[in-house]
Amino acid sequence: MFFITIGILIAFAGFAFSKSPFNISRYAPVLTITGAAFAILGILSSGIRQIDAGTIGVQSLFGKVSPDVLENGLHFVNPLAEVTIFDTKTQNYTMSAQHSEGEIKGDDAIRVLSADGLEVVIDLTVLYKIMPDKAPAIYKGIGADYKDKIVRPVTRTRIRDNAVYYDAVALYSRKRDEFQSRIYQTIDKDFKSRGLILEQLLIRNINLPESVKKTIESKINAEQDAQKMEFVLQKEKQEAERKRVEARGIADYQTIIALSLTDRQLQYESIKAQKELAASSNAKIVVLGGKGSVPLILNEK
Repeated sequence: MFFITIGILIAFAGFAFSKSPFNISRYAPVLTITGAAFAILGILSSGIRQIDAGTIGVQSLFGKVSPDVLENGLHFVNPLAEVTIFDTKTQNYTMSAQHSEGEIKGDDAIRVLSADGLEVVIDLTVLYKIMPDKAPAIYKGIGADYKDKIVRPVTRTRIRDNAVYYDAVALYSRKRDEFQSRIYQTIDKDFKSRGLILEQLLIRNINLPESVKKTIESKINAEQDAQKMEFVLQKEKQEAERKRVEARGIADYQTIIALSLTDRQLQYESIKAQKELAASSNAKIVVLGGKGSVPLILNEK
């Protein structure tokens, strides 16, 4: 457009010079030719469009959108046509309670009501991209700002629609994966009908009300205390069982000894002991009593 404007101005100056009574009128043909050359160069250059990698172009002329897309590279198009660039790479849209994150500055988290009537705050990131062949339809039916018209409202609505089937604690713990899979299927269906591909849905964080958090913490602490007490009781039972086994062993030992110790056995053991005492260098005097009595050992010292 710059060259076209310069060319028109130069050609207009040449026309004005041709009407001048002064000697400058001889420059009029040169200016006219130069202006025409600039105008032609401007028209040719404005018809050449470069489409970068990872993007496509959609043409529109006087409000009519062309169904053909411009792929990567150089293209010669109608100089009067407008070319809108669409990004075909993976894009992300984050909705977070953190003020420094997300597309919208400030608290942009999704607040939903669970099945038990509690408010749950969800931080979410959507990974998506457009279908290249659907870009003309997106531009015609939605516009270039499909992120604000489709990605954001559809995601937030579908999350709220599905959250009502789960309790707050279930969303926070055991049903989190099921909830993520469920909202992925519903959002993916909506995206495809509008020319978008949902690549991944990432639930970054689920915040529960403070009262619910305290209840969960109390429950966890109670479960830990119960597990600790169960461990102590199990240990005491094992110790009691060990003592019973030990007592049973002692009793069995005593019973076996009592049955095996006859009078002859005791007399034999007594004779063996007396012989050992007599042979000992420390025992000097051994006084033997009657039958069944214990020998008396006297030391010289």
